[in-house]
Amino acid sequence: MADYDLTQKMIPFLDRQLVFPLLQFLSVKELYDEGDLLQSKYDLLSKTNMVDFTKELYKQIHRIENDPEEFLEQREKVLATLNDLQDNAEKVMEVIENPDVIGSLRQDKYHNMQFLKDNYNFTDEMIETLYHYGKFQYDCGQYGISSDMLYHFRVLSTDNELNLSALWGKLASEILQGNWEAAYEDMQKLRESIDMKAFTDPIQQLQQRTWLIHWSLFVFFNHPKGRDGIVDMFFLPQYLNTIQTSCPWILRYLAAAVITNKRRKNHLRELVKVIEQETYTYRDPVTDFLLAIYVDFDFELAQAKLRESERVLENDFFLVSTLEDYLENARGFVAEAYCRIHQRVDIAELSERINLDVEEGEKWIANLIRDTRMDAKINYKDNTVVVNPSATSLYQQVIEKTKGISFRSQVLTTAIEKRENLIVAGNGNPVAANQSDKAGERGDDKHTGGKHHGKHSSNNNNRSSNAGSFKNKSGSSYSFNKPLRAN
Repeated sequence: MADYDLTQKMIPFLDRQLVFPLLQFLSVKELYDEGDLLQSKYDLLSKTNMVDFTKELYKQIHRIENDPEEFLEQREKVLATLNDLQDNAEKVMEVIENPDVIGSLRQDKYHNMQFLKDNYNFTDEMIETLYHYGKFQYDCGQYGISSDMLYHFRVLSTDNELNLSALWGKLASEILQGNWEAAYEDMQKLRESIDMKAFTDPIQQLQQRTWLIHWSLFVFFNHPKGRDGIVDMFFLPQYLNTIQTSCPWILRYLAAAVITNKRRKNHLRELVKVIEQETYTYRDPVTDFLLAIYVDFDFELAQAKLRESERVLENDFFLVSTLEDYLENARGFVAEAYCRIHQRVDIAELSERINLDVEEGEKWIANLIRDTRMDAKINYKDNTVVVNPSATSLYQQVIEKTKGISFRSQVLTTAIEKRENLIVAGNGNPVAANQSDKAGERGDDKHTGGKHHGKHSSNNNNRSSNAGSFKNKSGSSYSFNKPLRAN
């Protein structure tokens, strides 16, 4: 199943320390050679301040017991820098945590900064100390302290760029601590910041959204409302465009979220359309399962893909916890599609389609009919399911076909009235009325030209963007000394 592992595709869009849980998961699943994974972990964390941890990895790789001198020296440097930053940060925190200061602060950051400058001789560099201290603690693996420092920095700082960077860091800290409520809130703030910020280059916004999509997987598949959130966010036009442009492999997670979320089943048709469009760039058993049912109507292929999907989810860091719900709902998809095109269904055959034996399949089908209130019944003599056809009534068909008539009639009436008014204004002269009408149209075009131009510019920007755990804000990707070898 190493062919379907997405870890190496995700690494360029995750922060170093967010990647580490994925590598730990791969070690447990034994998909790759353990020596390669140890080397990958070392390469990943050797550029952080987690000296003690990287030292142990180094000793395991080289099979030595004594601590190398280089790590002892590095540890002393890290501690010295940490003490300096801590001393400076404590001076700032003493003022910020003063009850008198807290009572004087307002929602206006500029007012707060001016108040601190006038009364406590604060400078911008003193506020930035909290940012640097929080970032350094994050590199040391102290995520709780990092989250607190970055929070206080964002409350006071007026630097928009550092504020955005601090929000990324706080989100990563909350994820690594498992604080999913706080992480969900930070993720929403980050999404708003990215969507509202005026980027000089559309590619930068595309990159920021790509990183956010990957980071959000940690939150969506752990937060109680995550399965609703991922569908609501990823189906937004700007994020669906980002997935299709930069990271089509995310369609696996979107497909799994739709399958396991009955309340978002209405997105299924749009999802299948997107998956079909992107088959030339990405496909796996999860996406192929939906295509087999709703595009090819190949139930034998769907059965095979469902079996493969089970193995894919078992070895996916984000989806392993959704396995039971996925299988249950995926079988429902197969049964629903199968019953839609068959009036009489053999229970043994349908059970085989959903990878269950006859006895389990019969119980499962009975529960499905009861839970979904399907208009069907089980004939125990023939061991079949009889599905009553759900034909749309003639009355409902007439309503559907005549829905737009009222609106079109209203449009025609408005056009006729406008024409009559123009003729009256032209003293009954149709030629003058026609010239007046054309002049009005030219005036309308001139008046709305700016708006049309703006719309085209927006579309051009979107096309430009198409060209183009945790966060890698620099855009650099991590490479290992040697590729991972599948076991």
